[in-house]
Amino acid sequence: MMNVKRAFLPLFVAASVSLGGCVYDGGQRSVPSASDLAKSGSVAPAKAKNVILFIGDGMGISTITAARIYAGQKRGETGEENVLSFENFDNVALVKTYNTNAQVPDSAGTATAMHSGQKTKIGVLGVGPGVTRGQCASAKANALPLLGEEVKRRGLALGIVSTARITHATPASVYARSADRNWEADQWMPAEERVKGCEDIATQLVNADWDVAIGGGKRAFFGQDQGGRRSDADADLVAAWTARTGGTYVEDKGALASAPTDRPVLGLFNSSHMDYMADPGRDADEPTLTEMTQAAIARLKSDPDGYYLMVESGRIDHAHHDGRAGYALEETVEFAKAIQYAIDNTDPADTLIMVTADHSHVFTIAGYPRRGNDILGLVVPPEGDISNTEEPLPANDGKPYTTLGYGNGPGSIAGKDPRPDPETGLQARQQSTIPLGSETHGGEDVALYAQGPGGDQVKGVIEQNLIYHFIRKAFGWAE
Repeated sequence: MMNVKRAFLPLFVAASVSLGGCVYDGGQRSVPSASDLAKSGSVAPAKAKNVILFIGDGMGISTITAARIYAGQKRGETGEENVLSFENFDNVALVKTYNTNAQVPDSAGTATAMHSGQKTKIGVLGVGPGVTRGQCASAKANALPLLGEEVKRRGLALGIVSTARITHATPASVYARSADRNWEADQWMPAEERVKGCEDIATQLVNADWDVAIGGGKRAFFGQDQGGRRSDADADLVAAWTARTGGTYVEDKGALASAPTDRPVLGLFNSSHMDYMADPGRDADEPTLTEMTQAAIARLKSDPDGYYLMVESGRIDHAHHDGRAGYALEETVEFAKAIQYAIDNTDPADTLIMVTADHSHVFTIAGYPRRGNDILGLVVPPEGDISNTEEPLPANDGKPYTTLGYGNGPGSIAGKDPRPDPETGLQARQQSTIPLGSETHGGEDVALYAQGPGGDQVKGVIEQNLIYHFIRKAFGWAE
């Protein structure tokens, strides 16, 4: 294999793995600890054979807390005592998410940090902070190393899974470089930039080397003749990819399940992003995130050299942008199920699993609700509290209010007199303060959870680009 020298940030991390004991997770399975492995005669090696990075897009700490409660309440519990699968991991850090030119980041800059080892500007992929957004020549002059390319160059298998378009910012950060994250199809590139030698993101995907790429985003690969958005009406990037690789293309979960495991698989299950789990009209033929994770692991694990798998729950973010907390929590619960599947179906002695978010949202949990109060409902005060009522508490305007809300977004109450009664339940759009067509990201730190060989690197308060170096060091690649 090629050994390419690169410049890396210094790492002050230990090489050994330090794991604590198992913790009961309130109904979910516990994660094996180092002591458990030692008892069984299996001791964690100094480096990982496999690494799985789970990214909950927009899964800030308030989202994790609310999803923990929501998942518990779905099982008939009060909810606060619940623990999501990844919250059992022994190693936890706080991650600073800012972009080099943005206090509050976007997914392109943050995902690039995790897959290149360098922070960069908002809105660009796989290129350094010297880039001018939207300029092809500038992107070419500021190319960064990509983890996906190194994985394949070193002979490992590579998998990319997302409930968003597979050309969207987070999955694209594994394999693509672009002066603008929006250049998913050639039709979405300015005409004057198309002729300068830069490829759209869909073209980069079909030209890249990988083993599994499954998610949404079919429209970026086809011309108008097949309902797509490419500039050539008869364009078919998928046909070109299958001819080049001998891989299998699938469009539903049945075809994914039956696809040969000894060749690459490309799955595009929706024209755009995949359906929300909470969508009443959700397409039953679309695989869940857990089913996609299962399919990816089944294919990647046969590589004797190991694999790198990135799994993104992309629609947590989109639900928050729309001000729909219930949808975001359903996506987060499914995300935790996918992580549990990975825990149960990988060897903790040779597989590092990390769980994080690219950024947070302006999503709040507030109002002094009682223990076990419906997390998607109105605030009812604690039993026996000084307010002494079993009814929802009124705000100063006499109207009740919900536990969950947003700092800004489409549910704004600004200028509305009287304030409308808040919606509640899974389908609700929560109220917000500042009126915006789309709720925004939040700038606070996010959490990083890790378990497995190399997981002990994850501690303290860290810069987001260190995640890339943690992965390389776990594989034994760091200089």
